[in-house]
Amino acid sequence: MNLFFRKAGEGRPLVILHGLFGSSDNWYSLSKVFAEQFSVYTVDQRNHGQSPHSDEFNYKILAQDLEEFLNQQGIVDPIIIGHSMGGKTAMNLAIKNPNSIAKLIVVDIAPKSYPIHQDHILDGLTAIPLESIQSRSEAEAILAEYVDEADVRQFLLKNLSRNSEGKFVWKINLPAIEKHIAEIGAGMQFEGEYSKSTLFIKGARSNYFKPGDDDHIRSYFPQATIVTVDTGHWVQAENPKAFMAAVNNFLN
Repeated sequence: MNLFFRKAGEGRPLVILHGLFGSSDNWYSLSKVFAEQFSVYTVDQRNHGQSPHSDEFNYKILAQDLEEFLNQQGIVDPIIIGHSMGGKTAMNLAIKNPNSIAKLIVVDIAPKSYPIHQDHILDGLTAIPLESIQSRSEAEAILAEYVDEADVRQFLLKNLSRNSEGKFVWKINLPAIEKHIAEIGAGMQFEGEYSKSTLFIKGARSNYFKPGDDDHIRSYFPQATIVTVDTGHWVQAENPKAFMAAVNNFLN
């Protein structure tokens, strides 16, 4: 699959992967900062952003997509940053093929399975009648019945766009995401260790980490450094300064 991506800057390659319901657009501002030191590739994973849609959607296929992307672009020894689903994609590739990644940065997700907890989001998105709504404000009013947080609603509605006929359409492949949501909560798909430098950044107010997860992380990533930032799940958006400080400390 030919994934959509944006490239900026010159230097050592750094690849950024967004999370579920996200896209490369979410990383636009931070990618500009990283581009002062690196060749930055911000990638849309399948069924997201401007990348192709597919009914296949699980971590084995997402890791394969990433591996193919690196080969297609001739990217050697990259640093990879992945948030949430993107972090799980990168972790799976790191275990599957440790030589494909020089350093790994995982943002607010652990190498474990998660119960389905996006039901309300999926219910809200599928409740929006794209064929009849006239504005984004109409879509948000419907979504507000399912998602309380205004910032999360705004994040989700970035996936709404208009087609050539002026009708609203989803950039994300909503049916495939809904069908495979349990697989996106799945644990690691490969066994082994990634013994190179790895940074895990977790949000202090996020519910993605539980006691004992640090030991589980080090069973796969024995060289892991684990840093906690005073944020919720969207670490890089909620506190970009602390996020960048943690990344720069790790890389330098």
